[in-house]
Amino acid sequence: MNTAIKHLTDTKVELTISLGAKELADAEQVALLKLARDIKVPGFRKGKVPLAVAAKNVDPAMLQQHTMDNALSKAVATAFVEEKLQALDRPAVEVKKFVPGETMEFTAEVEIIPKVALGDYKKLKAATEKVSVTAAEIDVVINRMREGFADKKDVKRAAKDGDETTIDFIGKKDGVAFDGGTATDYELKLGSKSFITGFEEGIVGHQPGDTFDLDLEFPKDYHAADLKGAKVTFTTTLKSIKEASLPEVDDKFAAKAGPFKSVDELKADIKRELIDQKEREAKEKLKDDLVAQLIEISKVPTPEILVDDQAKSIEQDFERNLMYQGMSLDQYLEAQKFTDKDQWLEKEVKPTAIKRVKAGLVLAELSKAEKIEATNEELEAHVALYKQQYANNPEALKQFEDPEVRRDIANRLLTEKTVDRLVELNSK
Repeated sequence: MNTAIKHLTDTKVELTISLGAKELADAEQVALLKLARDIKVPGFRKGKVPLAVAAKNVDPAMLQQHTMDNALSKAVATAFVEEKLQALDRPAVEVKKFVPGETMEFTAEVEIIPKVALGDYKKLKAATEKVSVTAAEIDVVINRMREGFADKKDVKRAAKDGDETTIDFIGKKDGVAFDGGTATDYELKLGSKSFITGFEEGIVGHQPGDTFDLDLEFPKDYHAADLKGAKVTFTTTLKSIKEASLPEVDDKFAAKAGPFKSVDELKADIKRELIDQKEREAKEKLKDDLVAQLIEISKVPTPEILVDDQAKSIEQDFERNLMYQGMSLDQYLEAQKFTDKDQWLEKEVKPTAIKRVKAGLVLAELSKAEKIEATNEELEAHVALYKQQYANNPEALKQFEDPEVRRDIANRLLTEKTVDRLVELNSK
């Protein structure tokens, strides 16, 4: 077997492979073994036909096709091993010449895992950001806690900012109710700015039991096209008002909030939690910055097939997240002023997909350079952690026996170890 390799691009190769009589004879024997299992010859049981007899009774065209297929499969697999290439898809094969029993020549074109030229990954410049917590940030947490401990009681007076109200409303445009504009027993905190401008403000001053119309206008940049800048009327009934009395921030409040004897202890604990959170975020940002720098100083070709696969994954995840937020992709595209889905895919999704592919390839190369591996013990420890999270879900637990799922966990573990090593190499 003779193989010639031609690099069409940094990520695509074309192999030209020539086979001789011996390789074709071997392929024919494999084809005969397979065909002999199903051939029927008088005097012989099915599956027991000798190869010499089978050769005289099989369809010559079928034997020739099976011989070609076997020869191609074995030759391609051998060539990729010998050339140390990792194919990303099934090769596109084209037979150029075939003389049964004598010679065959064909080409195999395919995208491959490209060669990555790492930059000097030990001299990157990112550093962990110093974190601090202000008194104002601590007060935000304390005020949130105060709201959680607030004493709420029904009041019979005019509504004001800060009140928690229960309302019914019907929104109409040109006298017709529109989708999403009607609710019953809706709980709304006045001043929360969760409705369009004028809605919450219009409730202020009304008494429980009042029914009134709010003539409003949707923002011109509203995500729903049919409501952009639309003039609407909300017929609203204020059913009840609850006034929230916030507790004083004193030692009694601190004891109620946790195992604290004083407000100072509570604030110190909040500060520690905020610092821990910011330090975790700073570490993650450092990792992201180092990987981004490594990509920048390295040569990382990006195979189209990997970019396409990653883009599909990003698109699916994004649409799922939008659904959870009660928004469709079309609404998002309109809000972000994309002309259509194709423009969004090209300008937003594809660049993100390319970054992810480059990160994966450059970290895979770094793991080789630094001889980083994920051991079986480490993998089992990670799987055990995942199993703890799904301990009460027998169906979910089954997935961790799936070889593909375990491979995915192992790959993630290897990536984590590689990024940690990158941080270690660039820590001063």
